[in-house]
Amino acid sequence: MKTSTFSRPDGRQYNQLRPINFIPNFIDYPEGSVLVQWGQTQVLCNLSIQPGVPSWLSGQEKGWMTAEYALLPRATQTRTPREIHGLRGRTQEIRRLIGRSLRMAVDLTKIGERTLLLDCDVLQADGGTRVASITGGYVALALALKPLIQSGEIPPQALKTPIAAVSVGVVQGDPYPRFELH
Repeated sequence: MKTSTFSRPDGRQYNQLRPINFIPNFIDYPEGSVLVQWGQTQVLCNLSIQPGVPSWLSGQEKGWMTAEYALLPRATQTRTPREIHGLRGRTQEIRRLIGRSLRMAVDLTKIGERTLLLDCDVLQADGGTRVASITGGYVALALALKPLIQSGEIPPQALKTPIAAVSVGVVQGDPYPRFELH
């Protein structure tokens, strides 16, 4: 199959990207919240800022960033059971990936002893839940830190380089991105 004649199940061409949309402040209560619509995938990213840090970090005058991830039971075509008796390996791997990725976007030495806790809940999964969580997680992080930066409670340098992710597939040995940023 030549890539020039290849099309995807949703009708896109091989080099055509999925659309992405952000709905900021989707939930009222978290310090940062965004609904990410990534093609048919939808992920709700909420960032909470909590006082204090894990005990192993206490007294070091720096913060911590971590992430949680959950695929809701009917986010897929068939019901996926909730992970109530421990996390599957896939879930643990995704949590670590999101947390590590977003720790690159914040200078933890500049936020004081606070924990930044990102919750990524997949409402509908149609591929790319990891990259939607990372990209939406950054938006939620930036929304959460903005008032602290504006008030002078933390310096603007606390929020470092923006982070986004994209999923890439390989067609006949050539890489092609799967999503489009607007």
